[in-house]
Amino acid sequence: MDALLSNCRLCPRECGVNRLLGELGACRSGPEITAARASLHLWEEPCLSGKNGSGTVFFSGCNLGCVYCQNAQISRGNTGKKISSGRLCEIFFELKEQGAHNINLVTATHFLPAVLNAVEKAKQNHLGIPFVYNCGGFEKADMLKRAEGLIDIFLPDLKYMSPQLAMAYSNAPNYPEAAKSALTEMVRQQPECVFDETGMLKRGVIVRHLMLPGNLKDSKKVLRYLHQTFGDKIFISIMSQYTPPAKGVNDFPELNRKVTKTEYEKLIEYAISLGITQAFVQEGETADASFIPDFDGRGI
Repeated sequence: MDALLSNCRLCPRECGVNRLLGELGACRSGPEITAARASLHLWEEPCLSGKNGSGTVFFSGCNLGCVYCQNAQISRGNTGKKISSGRLCEIFFELKEQGAHNINLVTATHFLPAVLNAVEKAKQNHLGIPFVYNCGGFEKADMLKRAEGLIDIFLPDLKYMSPQLAMAYSNAPNYPEAAKSALTEMVRQQPECVFDETGMLKRGVIVRHLMLPGNLKDSKKVLRYLHQTFGDKIFISIMSQYTPPAKGVNDFPELNRKVTKTEYEKLIEYAISLGITQAFVQEGETADASFIPDFDGRGI
């Protein structure tokens, strides 16, 4: 594991920094697992949250740094507590005792080897509930291969098809190609969605797409790619909950508003026209709801 961190290339940024010596790359994270909250979360897709909630562990830091990030409090790496892989495994069991339907690993990309060690230990000790890998989609397929047999459900974003948008909003022009490669590997590992008798997802891939204001054209390209490439092997979660950051996005004024009802309806109509049937959609004033918990160290 030390070799992976001394010349860090865990994600497509391939920063090459020595995190063991305190050098910081794009994720702004050191060598230790850092997490900001572990709790039951009711705001995931219904087949993940269920009645009790998804046992969600929010990791600090992020390899993307999107200008509109709604979790900036932790994604910039400034909030969280350093924990061992052993402690993380204990947290999994504590969440299960609280009634979690699954363990939801949010933005674990930059801690992947250590996190997977905790997952493997939990499985060896018969945790007995699925593990969800919840990420922004900016992953390396060869790193994801390490997750085979350990991750039951993949929950990635597919944010953009346009390298220009990916560059502007996430400083990652290679995002589309990296995300496509990562998705292919995820679907290889979990090629079908399997639900239990109560409708909870046990295995499979759900791809999220957060519609951004003014970007209907690119959102349509995302849905077309997903449907044409993976068909009914995956579910697609089409999200309208985009909320502008409180301080606004100075360089991108188009992002300083919510998605309109008309924009979202056009995207859903397009999904229907493509023949997409395995999808989750959001209804009502979802952008007014609070999907963001307090990152207060609870459960860590």
